[in-house]
Amino acid sequence: MFNIDLELIKKYDKPGPRYTSYPTAPHFHDGFNSKKFLDEIIRTNQDVNPPDLSLYFHIPFCDTLCYFCGCNMIISRNRNRINEYVQYIKKEISLLKKYLSNDRKVVQLHWGGGTPTHLNPDEISDLISFINSNFEFKSNPENGCEIDPRGLTKEHLEALRGGGFNRISMGVQDFDEQVQNSVNRIQPEDMTRQVIEWIRELGFLSFNLDLIYGLPFQSVDSFSKTVDAIIDISPDRIAVFNYAHVPWMKKHMQLINAADLPSPEEKLSILKMTIEKLTGAGYVFIGMDHFAKPEDDLAVALSQKKLYRNFQGYSTHAGTNLYALGITSISQIGNVYAQNHRNEKEYSSALDNSLFPIERGFEMNEDDILRRFVITKIMCDFELDFSVVEKKFNITFRDYFKYGIEQLKDFIDDELVKIDNDKMTITEMGRLLIRNIAMNFDGYIERKEDKAKYSRTI
Repeated sequence: MFNIDLELIKKYDKPGPRYTSYPTAPHFHDGFNSKKFLDEIIRTNQDVNPPDLSLYFHIPFCDTLCYFCGCNMIISRNRNRINEYVQYIKKEISLLKKYLSNDRKVVQLHWGGGTPTHLNPDEISDLISFINSNFEFKSNPENGCEIDPRGLTKEHLEALRGGGFNRISMGVQDFDEQVQNSVNRIQPEDMTRQVIEWIRELGFLSFNLDLIYGLPFQSVDSFSKTVDAIIDISPDRIAVFNYAHVPWMKKHMQLINAADLPSPEEKLSILKMTIEKLTGAGYVFIGMDHFAKPEDDLAVALSQKKLYRNFQGYSTHAGTNLYALGITSISQIGNVYAQNHRNEKEYSSALDNSLFPIERGFEMNEDDILRRFVITKIMCDFELDFSVVEKKFNITFRDYFKYGIEQLKDFIDDELVKIDNDKMTITEMGRLLIRNIAMNFDGYIERKEDKAKYSRTI
């Protein structure tokens, strides 16, 4: 357990990227197209040791609108629409399979949304079967799925487990009834506990629960009860996300009365209480907003400096090519990012013409590749050996990153960062502000080329 200085957090609380990619998604552009994506697939196939595969499938459909949601989702109960979407996912699988070399094997699979379990059990089994018939998996892959307890049956979980899924992630947000009513997500604690009982009974290896702080009517006292319940449930991993109220980006957030949101001071006090309770209960603070039991793969990877970061957050699978299928999803292969169309019709039209449904993307230059390496090391290892960067990229670190090092002065004075000789170390308190620290090495911010609006770092 560690103590949190609220005044220090206030000092650094400002908007900033989450760095699930570098450069960040606002820099993607429509000059990157299907052909460039295909060229990169072919190039990576020809590597001496082609990277293993990580697959992400975006199932955007939800039964009910959660007012706080920042995801790319579609509210629909139209089974024909959902079935048609799944058929196009299959088309995208077939197109990708056509160009991937046969020696590329899958080590990680993730279904996100939306709500993947908005598919019924038969639809889940059918899609799993199609995926398994088109891709070869390595032994002991990490196969995870996001679920929503509302409307979930044990048969949904049986279909996932029978299809090889071994990890589950579930949103809780807050067990408080007033909070749930205010954001239109009614999910009683008993419902959540029943689903977790099924998860354990069916032998899933791990499950994660998501919490959100900063929602309407939350207070330290009320959220403390939710945190106590979560500790009692004892998930393997816990994510504690900061609610980003961005109604100019997500129009449905206008349904939340801003006057009901906790004050910035109360919000920070909620975060302080949560971190102290979770670490006091034995969870390892991974960084930013992630916690894990000491024996969990994430905590082990942290101790071994093998953590990685991608569009799903922290991961234990570095060095893979991430292929993301479905609308809005973002692939990361080699030195490019590629995002699929947001619009269902444009997505399906591209696939009808045997084209990858790419709307925009980004090809990294040498500076991007270097800075991605540095920012990833900072975000995942919480330390940076300048000599490693110098050797890998043939630069003089203190010259190349003169601006970034100068910007660290306050962080060093506030004991968030230490620099000894040629090694930078992030302190435990600094991990909470890791986004702020990483921003100092972001070339687009340094050059004032980043005009995007981001969520606040705390």
